[in-house]
Amino acid sequence: MSVNIGTAEENLFENGYLDLDIDPALDIFCEIEKLKKEKNAIILAHYYQEPDIQDIADYVGDSLGLAQQAEKTNADIIVFAGVHFMAETAKILNPQKKVLLPDLKAGCSLSDSCPPALFKIFRDKYPEHLVISYINCSAGIKALSDIICTSSNAKAIVDSLAKDQKIIFAPDKNLGAYINKAGGRDMLLWNGACMVHEIFSLEKILKLKERNAGAKIIAHPECEEAVLRIADFIGSTTQLLKYTEREDAEIFIVATEAGIIHKMQQSSPYKVFISAPPDNACACNNCPHMKLNTLEKLYLSMKYELPEITMDEDVRVAAKKPIDRMLELSKSFGLGV
Repeated sequence: MSVNIGTAEENLFENGYLDLDIDPALDIFCEIEKLKKEKNAIILAHYYQEPDIQDIADYVGDSLGLAQQAEKTNADIIVFAGVHFMAETAKILNPQKKVLLPDLKAGCSLSDSCPPALFKIFRDKYPEHLVISYINCSAGIKALSDIICTSSNAKAIVDSLAKDQKIIFAPDKNLGAYINKAGGRDMLLWNGACMVHEIFSLEKILKLKERNAGAKIIAHPECEEAVLRIADFIGSTTQLLKYTEREDAEIFIVATEAGIIHKMQQSSPYKVFISAPPDNACACNNCPHMKLNTLEKLYLSMKYELPEITMDEDVRVAAKKPIDRMLELSKSFGLGV
């Protein structure tokens, strides 16, 4: 991943826009809308982004929905408000379009836990295994995979394969373990995890539920098994959102990144949503990488059309094959947006 910018502006964008001042009187929402029209740009945002970004985005969703939107957009510029593997996925699917990431430093602890060079050595030890990789990985890992999955479709994809098919699942060990248990599989798991979903405190969640009679615990499958074991519902961010919309419960304890609560509150304004507490001194469970993107950075990214995502074409072509297979399978399963 690299940034195509001139020498005069290069340091500004690589160092977090520190030297780029924005007039405090500027209506950034209005300016972003103008830029979208002028540049034929679309803003795709993940549920974990800050509320202002979710509100200005053309589409807000989980990884599957974002990949599907990126595949079918007619925009000339895709502004991806998320983390770098998501922007890479958009570029993989749209080589002729310009893909921007508001903050180039918006990485992912889960993706970083699986370096392509080490994973290739691991994969090569098991040549008879099919490689299914969670979309939360780099383009390099995607290029080494047979099928990509998201938390929305992972179980359906694994279930569609023969029971005797040997599988390597990477990089999330918690999601892989959840699928193994739910589907009676014995997939070989890469030892990776998301920093946000591993810090939830089982003890604090149980105490929170005691204080909130009738509350439902909902959890993302990236959480550790102990948390999943007490959850009333387990699902992707979109599945969690839909669950809160259809359930009669008035209080939900949400064990995933806190950004999703913005959409939950919009969809169900009379319900109460509480972030599941982490096992540390912080009272929040925000992803520091997701939160690097801000409305101001989004505006500057669109104005200057920087930073731009680029990659080696051989890697892009190799990475596109398992993504295409995922999108085809998702359509056959009826998993659309």
